[in-house]
Amino acid sequence: MRSWRAKMLVLIGVLSIVAAACGDDGGDETGGTGGTGGTGAAECNADIQVGMAFDIGGLGDKSFNDSANAGLQQAIADGLVCEENVVTNEANSTGSDRDQNLQALADAGFNLVIGVGFAFSPGVNTIAPDYPDQSFMIVDGYATCGTACGLTNDAEAIPNVADYTFKEQEGSFLVGAAAVLKCQCKTIGFLGGQTGPLIEKFQAGYEAGAAQIDPEVEVLVEYIGDDTTAFNDPVKGEQLSTAMYDDGAEIVYHAAGASGAGLFNAAVEAQKFAIGVDSDQYLTASPEQQPWILTSMLKRVDVSVFNAIEAVGAGSLGSSQVFGMAEDGVDYATSNPEELTADITEQLDEFKQQIIDGTIIVPDTPGA
Repeated sequence: MRSWRAKMLVLIGVLSIVAAACGDDGGDETGGTGGTGGTGAAECNADIQVGMAFDIGGLGDKSFNDSANAGLQQAIADGLVCEENVVTNEANSTGSDRDQNLQALADAGFNLVIGVGFAFSPGVNTIAPDYPDQSFMIVDGYATCGTACGLTNDAEAIPNVADYTFKEQEGSFLVGAAAVLKCQCKTIGFLGGQTGPLIEKFQAGYEAGAAQIDPEVEVLVEYIGDDTTAFNDPVKGEQLSTAMYDDGAEIVYHAAGASGAGLFNAAVEAQKFAIGVDSDQYLTASPEQQPWILTSMLKRVDVSVFNAIEAVGAGSLGSSQVFGMAEDGVDYATSNPEELTADITEQLDEFKQQIIDGTIIVPDTPGA
């Protein structure tokens, strides 16, 4: 078996080739960033190595990728993995090097390779049988869906792969209800990133939560595009958000990754409210944007990453998992109490418990 030093040399060589091919579009990042593990930190598990491939938008998207990185950094801080045994890389602006980046991590022999985003699923499904002694986890993945989803290998052929998915519709239900409770209006908006079933879950939950408060409310809907570059286009995100505000939407919720930064700019310009996604985006917004961010739908990508690292450290990644409200996988943020007032949060918490109890079943497709 190759030594850890040899594995690192392989990884560095492969990533250098990828970086040269992609120019300045993406860029690779080695080592955990901002973690508290490593030299001088608490004792850490030196028996495992973790490689993480970020998708379009990369670190600094203040949303999906950053949430995944937060879980990685918490795992380092808690000693689940040593910081020097962690390597990350980022996709370029089009995602054309996504599979190369993940392949590089697999070739380097990491015990756990994490792909942050559903677009890694086909690539992982293809290569996983070649690395039977390594584990792969895909956030929002569908790799284990196999031939039924047009992929090469069925689940039994890739027991080392786990898809970690979420009930985004449940958290979106809460922020849809919050929107109508706040504005007492007849028109709100939804900004999606890439068209397709994943982001439609956000839309479906948002519409259902709004209708729970007012069945007559209209939800304007705009999607940025039909491929993953839609998650990294804040200019178009701002244009579409502005159009919805101009058409009467009093609050707009986005599920658009880094493109959501455009929504926040539009909200400031329109002096109307916005709702963030994945992370608590109030905390990373500018001072002029913060008053207009009512809440955020929290999708605990950080929890999924942390749990995967913990499982591999314990000896096995196990099977795929689904994180809903009952599993603390989704929630809503309360960082702006001046606008998201106690009367609103009290009703949201009642809905939250009803979802957990099964009294409210949130649809995962629009119009269902």
